[in-house]
Amino acid sequence: METSNGLGLVICYHNPPLVPRGASTRVRDITQKGYEKKRGKLLAPYIPQIQGVDPSLQIDNRIQASSQAVHPGSKHNKSRAPNTRDERFRSDLHTEAVQAALAKYKERKMPMPSKRRSVLVQSSVEACTPPDTSSASEDEGSLRRQGRLATSTPYQGHGHPAVEHWFNRVIQGSSTSSSASSTSSHPGGRSSTALTFSLLLSVLPSSVPFLLISSISQSICLHISSSTASTPRYSSFPCLYFSPYPCLVMFIFLLLFPPHPLRFQCVGVPVNSRVSSKIQQLLNTLKRPKRPPLREFFVDDFEELLDGKLTPDPNQPKPEGQQMSPLEGDHLGLVNKWPPSLPAALQRWGTTQPKSPCLTALDNAGKPVYTLTYGKLWTRSQKLAYTLLNKLSTRNEPLLMPGDRVALVFPNNDPVMFMVAFYGCLLAELVPVPIEVPLTRKDAGSQQIGFLLGSCGVTLALTTDACQKGLPKAQTGEVATFKGWPRLLWFVTDGKHVVKPPKDWHPPIREASNDIAYIEYKTSKEGSTMGITVSHSAMLAHCHALTQACCYTEGEKDTLVTWRKLSGWCVMNRMHVISIPYSLMKVNPLSWIQKVHTYKARVAVVKSRDMHWSLLAQRDQRDISLSSLRMLIVADGANPWSISSCDAFLNVFQARGLRPEVICPCASSSEAMTVAIRRPPEMGVPPPGKAVLSMGGLSHSVIRVDTEEKLSVLTVQDVGQVMPGAVVCVVRVEGTPYLCQTDEVGEICVSSGSTGVAYYGLPGMTKNVFEVRTIPVMSSGVPISDRPFTRTSLLGFVGPDNLVFVVGKMDGLMVVSGRRHNADDVVATALAVEPMKFVYRGRIAVFSVSVLHDERIVVVAEQRPDASEEDSFQWMSRVLQAIDSIHQVGVYCLALVPANTLPKAPLGGIHISETKQRFLEGALHPCNVLMCPHTCVTNLPKPRQKQPEVGPASMIVGNLVAGKRIAQACGRDVAQLEDNDQARKFLYIQDVLQWRAQATPDHPLFLVLNAKGTVASTASCLQLHKRAERVAAALMGRLNTGDHVALVYPPGIDLIATFYGCLYAGCVPVTVRPPHPQNLVSKSVCILTTQAIMKLLKSKEAAAAVDIKSWPMVLDTDDLPRKKSPQMYKPPTPEMLAYLDFSVSTTGILAGVKMSHAATSALCRSIKLQCELYPSRQIAICLDPYCGLGFALWCLCSVYSGHQSILVPPLELESNASLWLAAVSQYKVRVTFCSYSVMEMCTKGLGSQTEALRLRNVNLSCVRTCMVVAEERPRIALTQSFSKIFKDLGLSPRAVSTTFGCRVNVAICLQGTAGPDPTTVYVDMRALRHDRVRLVERGSPHSLPLMESGKILPGVKVIIANTETKGPLGDSHLGEVWVSSPHNATGYYTVYGEEALHADHFNTKLSFGDTQTMWARTGYLGFLRRTELTDASGERHDALYVVGSLDETLELRGMRYHPIDIETSVIRSHKSIAECAVFTWTNLLVVVVELEGSEQEALDLVALVTNVVLEEHYLIVGVVVVVDPGVIPINSRGEKQRMHLRDGFLADQLDPIYVAYNM
Repeated sequence: METSNGLGLVICYHNPPLVPRGASTRVRDITQKGYEKKRGKLLAPYIPQIQGVDPSLQIDNRIQASSQAVHPGSKHNKSRAPNTRDERFRSDLHTEAVQAALAKYKERKMPMPSKRRSVLVQSSVEACTPPDTSSASEDEGSLRRQGRLATSTPYQGHGHPAVEHWFNRVIQGSSTSSSASSTSSHPGGRSSTALTFSLLLSVLPSSVPFLLISSISQSICLHISSSTASTPRYSSFPCLYFSPYPCLVMFIFLLLFPPHPLRFQCVGVPVNSRVSSKIQQLLNTLKRPKRPPLREFFVDDFEELLDGKLTPDPNQPKPEGQQMSPLEGDHLGLVNKWPPSLPAALQRWGTTQPKSPCLTALDNAGKPVYTLTYGKLWTRSQKLAYTLLNKLSTRNEPLLMPGDRVALVFPNNDPVMFMVAFYGCLLAELVPVPIEVPLTRKDAGSQQIGFLLGSCGVTLALTTDACQKGLPKAQTGEVATFKGWPRLLWFVTDGKHVVKPPKDWHPPIREASNDIAYIEYKTSKEGSTMGITVSHSAMLAHCHALTQACCYTEGEKDTLVTWRKLSGWCVMNRMHVISIPYSLMKVNPLSWIQKVHTYKARVAVVKSRDMHWSLLAQRDQRDISLSSLRMLIVADGANPWSISSCDAFLNVFQARGLRPEVICPCASSSEAMTVAIRRPPEMGVPPPGKAVLSMGGLSHSVIRVDTEEKLSVLTVQDVGQVMPGAVVCVVRVEGTPYLCQTDEVGEICVSSGSTGVAYYGLPGMTKNVFEVRTIPVMSSGVPISDRPFTRTSLLGFVGPDNLVFVVGKMDGLMVVSGRRHNADDVVATALAVEPMKFVYRGRIAVFSVSVLHDERIVVVAEQRPDASEEDSFQWMSRVLQAIDSIHQVGVYCLALVPANTLPKAPLGGIHISETKQRFLEGALHPCNVLMCPHTCVTNLPKPRQKQPEVGPASMIVGNLVAGKRIAQACGRDVAQLEDNDQARKFLYIQDVLQWRAQATPDHPLFLVLNAKGTVASTASCLQLHKRAERVAAALMGRLNTGDHVALVYPPGIDLIATFYGCLYAGCVPVTVRPPHPQNLVSKSVCILTTQAIMKLLKSKEAAAAVDIKSWPMVLDTDDLPRKKSPQMYKPPTPEMLAYLDFSVSTTGILAGVKMSHAATSALCRSIKLQCELYPSRQIAICLDPYCGLGFALWCLCSVYSGHQSILVPPLELESNASLWLAAVSQYKVRVTFCSYSVMEMCTKGLGSQTEALRLRNVNLSCVRTCMVVAEERPRIALTQSFSKIFKDLGLSPRAVSTTFGCRVNVAICLQGTAGPDPTTVYVDMRALRHDRVRLVERGSPHSLPLMESGKILPGVKVIIANTETKGPLGDSHLGEVWVSSPHNATGYYTVYGEEALHADHFNTKLSFGDTQTMWARTGYLGFLRRTELTDASGERHDALYVVGSLDETLELRGMRYHPIDIETSVIRSHKSIAECAVFTWTNLLVVVVELEGSEQEALDLVALVTNVVLEEHYLIVGVVVVVDPGVIPINSRGEKQRMHLRDGFLADQLDPIYVAYNM
C-alpha cells in the first residue's frame, strides 16, 4: 500500500511512558564498623564463638570477572526450544556477574519452610493455568504502569573470601551437622520441626548476607564510547509497564508547527498555611500527650531508632564536582505557514488534501482493515463534535458545555475510533480524558481511575459499539457502575449514532491558548491516580520542538507505523500512520519490521521490548531491509537497560541495512512530555555516549566511573540532547531543590512551554511539581531563573558533550538506610539467577514497605506450576544471596505466588501498587515465602544492659525523699467485722454442713442446670449430708485417715457430696477432671467415680494409654448402700490438711497446693463478707469445679454461707450458649461468676442474637456483679465487648469485673458488691519492657490499658516487692505481688519431693522494712496505685493492677516482654488470625497463629506477623507457625498453655499448615 504524498514514520509503541514520582530519601543509618558490630551481636546467639577469629579483620578482596563479548546472534543458530521466548532475555554478562557473586555462597542447606500437603494443592483452576508465554514476558519491556521503574542493570558485587572462610569455620565448628536433611520422610511431607530448628541454628550464619560496602573509586571522568555496536551489558528484561493513556504525550502531535513560542502561566491556589499549622499542632499533641515529669532511667527506644538513622556513613562517597549550570536546548526556529493550533491543522489537511491517508489499522493477522483519510477524519470529527454539543440533553438543557471533561474509553486495537473521538472533543472544545477499558468490576487500580473521573466532573464516556457490548453489565442491562466511579452516561461514537451537522454550523477553530486541551492520567508510586492537564499552547509548542529536533519537513516521504496513542502526529503532516496493535505484536513480534520494509518507512517509534521480541523471529525472515530508516526512535530509551536491546538489535540487523547512527533513544515523562532525544545523524551531533557507573556510588547518588570488569556496575546510554526551547537542570531529590554538582545524580527538571501544566484539582501537588516551588536554587540560595520548572521524576545527570543520561525513575526508587536502590536493578539481578525453571520472567514485582522507620525491600514473583517446593526454595535463597552481593542490601521478604494471580496492569504487566497493597493487607496468597528480617533490620534499639540494682534500703530512702509511699495495701480487717456469722463458731467446714443439716434441713443449697435449661438435680442441706455419710461409710472400712482419694466426676452434686464424704471419713479429697486420670500426680490410694466413667477407665483405650494394673482401687458411688458411718472423723487441729487443689498453671506445670482446714474456713468467710452472701441469696456459677476459686465457689461457699448456688456446667454452653445468661435472668441473680472462656463463648455465640434473647424475656438488669475468675491480667477488650453486647439486655456496664488469684492464694482480689468501681489506667508499653510503670493518657502511642483486678479481700495484705532484692517498692512501681492472708495455701504438694525448692513461695520475708511478716510470692508482676476514690471504710482506695505472670515473661534483648502484648498485636494484624501464642526457643521468638480461613491465606500471615511485631515491639520473629483453630491448648480458666504448645512444637506434634523460618 503506497503512501500518497505524506510524511510517514514507523512507530511501534504500545504504551507511552508514564513516570510517577515518589520516595523521599534518608541518610544511611549504619557505618561499616557499626554494622560489623551489630551483625556480630545479631549472630552471637546462634554461633559458637571461634577463638582467634576477629570478625572485623575482613579483607575486601574483589573477584575480578572478565566480561566476555558474546555475539548475541550466535544463540539463535540452534533450533528454537519451547521456551526460547524466555531465552532471549538471558543476559550472559549479568548472569555471569550473579554467578560470580553466588560463588561466595557454597552449596549449603537452608532450613526449608515446612508446609502441609493440602496447601500445595491449589484450589482454583485458574491458578494452575500458566499464563500464555507472551503474557509472561510481554511486559518485560513494556513500561510499568505504576511506574516503579528504575534501572535494571548489569552490575555485580565484590566477593569477600576472608569473610566466607570465617563463616565456613563457624559452620564446621557448630554443634549441629549442617548436612542433615531438612525434610523428614514421614507421609505428611512436613519437615520435622525440631530437626529443622537445629538445622536453622547450624546454618543461620550462612544464610545471612552481609552489607559490605566496597571502597569506591574516586575518579569522576565519564567513559564515553563512540561505538554504538558494543556488546550489550546484559539483556535481561525486567517487567516494566506503562499505561497506554498516560502519555498521549510523547508524540500525540509531533507536527509541523511554525515556531510559536508561547509562554503560559498557571494561577495556583494558595495553600492556607494556618490550617496546616493547626493540623501540625494537633498531630504534635497526639504524638506526646503527656510528658513524663522526670527523664526516666532509660533512653526512649523511639529516639534511639531515629538517632540510628541520622548517622551517615563516614566512608560513603561524596560528590566532588563543581555545581552544574543549567543546560539550554537549541533556540526554537521559525516555520512558515505553521497552523495556529492542532484543530486548524486538521481543518487544513481535511479540506485541502482529503484523500491523503492518515491512519491504517491492522488486524491480528497483520492485514490492513481500514485506512482513515484526512478528509474522513475531519468530517467524522465534525459530526461527533456537533452531536456532542447539540444532540445530548437532559431536561432540554445541553448535557455538555465547552470546557467540560469527557472520558474516552477505547480498546487498544481500535485507533481509528479513538482518533475520531479525540479530535471530535477538541473541535467541540471539550476536554478528553482517555482511560483504559475496564474489564471487570474489580480491575486493579480501577477505583483510583474512578476517583480521577469523579474529581474531573466527568459525566459522559465515549466508546465504540463493540467495546460497549463487552463491558460488564448490571441486571438492568446498562453498563455496570464500577467501584469508586461516578455515574456515567455511555455514548457510542459509531457512525449510526452521530448526526451530520447543518451546512451553517462550523466548529470554532481558535488559536492555541492556555486552556486545557486534554487530561492524561498517571498513577503514582502509592497507587493514587492524578490527571495531568495539557494546554493547547503546550501541545503546539511540543509539536514545534519535536519537529525541529527530528528534522521533519513538509512533504517528506515517510511512513509511520505506530501504536494508536501516538497517532496525533499524522495530523500535522499528512503522515501515514500504520498502527500495530499490542495483540499483533504478541502473535508476530516481527510485524513492525515487516511494515517498515513494506512501506519504506523513514522513521519508526518502538520500545526496547519490541526490539527484543523481534530478535527472536528474525531468522524466519530473509528478505527484509531496514535501510530506509533515518530515525529509529527508542521511546523508552530512558530505561537504563535499553542499551542492551539497542546493541543486540544493531548487531543482528546491521546486516539488513540498519545504520548504527539511526538508533535514537529518547526520554519522556507524563509531567514534562519529551525531555530529551538523540538527534538524527544529518544534524551533525556528537557521537552517542555510554557510561559504566559504579552501583555503590549510585546508591549514594554519586557518579563514579567503573571499569567494566567490576561485578557491581550499571551501563547506561545517553538519551541525546535537550529539546529545542527548553532549559534543563538536575536538582537534589529531597528538600530544597539545590542544583546538583556535576558528578551527582538528581531529579531532572525542565523549563519549557511544552510541558504539562498542572495536576487537575490538586493545587498543592501542582505547586511542588509544576510551579514556583521547583525553581532550582544555587548553593548560595539564589534562584537560577524566574521561569517555573517542571519535575520530570527522571533521575539522571548531564554528561560530556551536554548529553543527558537517565539512571532511573523516582517511582522505582527505594531508600533503604539512606542508600538508594532501583526496583528494576533488583528485578534484573533476580532474573539472572536461572529463573526459567521456577518463575515467569515478566512477572516479578519489587517494591519497598516501611517497617520500623525504614524502607524494606519486598520481591514478589509468579511461580511456575511445575516447580517443586525444594527447587523454588533453593532459587529464593540464591536470589537473596545475589541481591545482597551485588546491591549490598538485604531483601526483607521474597514471596512466590501461583501463576496468573498477581494483579495485572492494563497491558498485562504487574500492577505494582496493587500488589503492594495486597501484600500489606495479607491478600496476596503466596505459595512460598522467605522472610529475612535478621539480615536487613539493622536499626533496632540497643539491647538493654542490666544495671547493678539499687539496694532495697536506698530504695526506701529514695521513696521517702520523693514523698512516695511504700506499695502496700490490705482488705478490711476480718476481726473487726461484726456480723451474725453462725458458721464462724465452727473450725471445720464439714461441721458447718452437719449443723445446717440439723438447723435448716430443707434449705436448698445447690441446683444444677442441664443444657436445656431444666433442673438436672438439686440438694438441700440434709440431702447433701446424707449422701456424704454414705460415701464416708463406704470409705471408712477400706481406707486409713489421711489417705488421698481422687474424685473423678463430671460437674454436679455427686462431686460435692463425695468431697464432704471424704472429709467425714478423714480422707484428703483431690478433685480430678475426667477422663484423664493419667494426669494424677497425687498418691491417691482410691478413685471415687460414677459407673459410666468407671467403664471408660477400664476400657481398652485407657489400657493403651496407661497401665491399669498400677492404678489404685476404683469405687463407683452410684449405688452405695444407705449406711450411716459409725463415727465422724474429727481432725486434731485446724492446721491439718483438708484437701489438695491441683491445677495446671499458665506455664503448663501441674501443681497441687495444700489447703488446711483453717485456710478453707478463712477463704469462705472472706468471700462471704466481700460478696455479702446470706442464706436468702442466690448466686449463679458457670465455672469448672475442679480447682482454685471455681472449686471453692462450687463446693465450699454455699455450705459455709448457706446461700443457694445455681450451678451451670460450662460444657453445657457448647450446645446452648445462652444457658448461663438465661439462668441469671430466670432466677434474678445479683451475683454471678464465670470464666473468660464462658464470656468469650457468649460474646462470639450470642453477639448477633441479643434481639432474640430479649424476645425470650432474658433480662440482666438484676445483675449487680458479674465476676470473671482468672489468674492473669484482666482481658479488658473481652470484658468491654461483653458489657457492650449485653447492654441491650439491661446489663449495667459497671457490673462486669475480674478477680485475681494464683496457686499460693486462690482469691486475692474480688470485686464484691460494695466499694468503688474498678479503675483503668494506661501505661507506656515500652517502659513496661524495662520493668517500669509510666502512666500516660488514653490514646497515646504505645499505651496499654490495665484494669484493676477487683478489690482486695478482707483479711488479705498485699505488698509489691523487687523480684531480685526482695525489698519493698514504692507506689506505682512494677514488682512481684506478695500476699499475706489466713487463707494462703500452706505449700505445694508434689510426689517428687521437691517441696524445699518452692518453700520460699509460701513463706518468705522482705529483705528490708517489715522483715517480720510472712508473705507468699504469687509469681505475678503488678503494681499498686492509690486512687482518689474512697472504699467502704472511708479510706482512699488502693488499686492492684496485675501485669502478668513472671514465669511466662520473655527475656529478649535484655528487656522483659509479656506474651499477651505481642499476641494482641499479632491478632490485630489480620482478620483470619483467630488466636495466637508466643514463646521463645533458644533466643528465637516463635509465634503460633491459628488460621480461621482457607489454607491459601496461611502464608499471607508470615509477613504481617513479622511486620507488626517489629513495628510495635522492636523484636524480630524467628519462626512463624500457622496451625488450625483449636491447636493452642487452653486450661479450664481459658488461659493459654504456652509451654505445652512449645513442647508440642518441638516434638513436631502440632500438624502445622505452614512453618516459616525467618532468616
